[in-house]
Amino acid sequence: MDNKDIKILYMGTPEFAVNALKSIIDAGYNVIGCYTQPDKSQGRSKKLVPSPVKEAALEAGIPVFQPVKLREEENVSAIREMNPDIIVVAAYGQILPKSILDIPKYGCVNIHASLLPKYRGAAPIEWSVINGEKETGVTTMFMAEGLDTGDIIEKSVTAIGEKETAEELRKRLAEMGAELIISTISKLISGEVDRTPQDDSKSNYAVRLSKEMGRVNWALPAENIERLIRGLQPWPVVYTELNQKSLKIYEADVVNDINGTPGEIVEVGKKYFTVACGKGGLKILKVQPEGKKMMDTVAFLNGNKLEAGMKME
Repeated sequence: MDNKDIKILYMGTPEFAVNALKSIIDAGYNVIGCYTQPDKSQGRSKKLVPSPVKEAALEAGIPVFQPVKLREEENVSAIREMNPDIIVVAAYGQILPKSILDIPKYGCVNIHASLLPKYRGAAPIEWSVINGEKETGVTTMFMAEGLDTGDIIEKSVTAIGEKETAEELRKRLAEMGAELIISTISKLISGEVDRTPQDDSKSNYAVRLSKEMGRVNWALPAENIERLIRGLQPWPVVYTELNQKSLKIYEADVVNDINGTPGEIVEVGKKYFTVACGKGGLKILKVQPEGKKMMDTVAFLNGNKLEAGMKME
């Protein structure tokens, strides 16, 4: 059977899901439609902005569908009429009801950015960095009614870089997922696919991020805060207050043998300043002052006079 004879319905929304869509198109499969979240308003103008997946699908000439609630009967009926052989899902943003899961001949397959059963849920990439995991990866799985609970098909593993941010890791995992889904689709069609049930006892839930998570608690150990700085990029970004103004922190190094109360600036150099934490301290290397662009700390210090003893709130 030629790839063009296999009808695939794709569901995804953010940048992470674009690579896999393009990979499926490049492999010659017949992508009959793309489901993505409705356009979102951005900025003060409230201009509607399409999702990255919508832009990629339209560029490839693929019909795009953006229902507010996928599970409504009219949407289920529309998918049933399309009669896809496979539904591929990558960070779509809506739960697929059983009425849709049962439609495709070869099943519904999800590309998930963690090594399941670990880190089920909305933010697996960020939490793998925040929690100091040494490795992560991508899993393809048969979708079930539970959240990321279906049988595992394949995994691809990678080490997490010592200074890698969630944003950098996301780009790598997107590329890995794009390769893995082609292997998975081929196995589905050939009937050579293995199904490995997940061990629920080894699962944990990667809760959705919130803006409040970004506020620094300087009483935490420096290494925990440093991981948080890397894990909360590009959003919500770690932030603190200095001189009653917000200061976002994008890069820092952990230093030991620091004497000072949590949040106290204990050293000011030409290219950095060091803040005491509950254990150790952080040498701040890249920041974004309130109302300004991100900059190296050397540029920040050129315009802001800091002294040892000042406090970050």
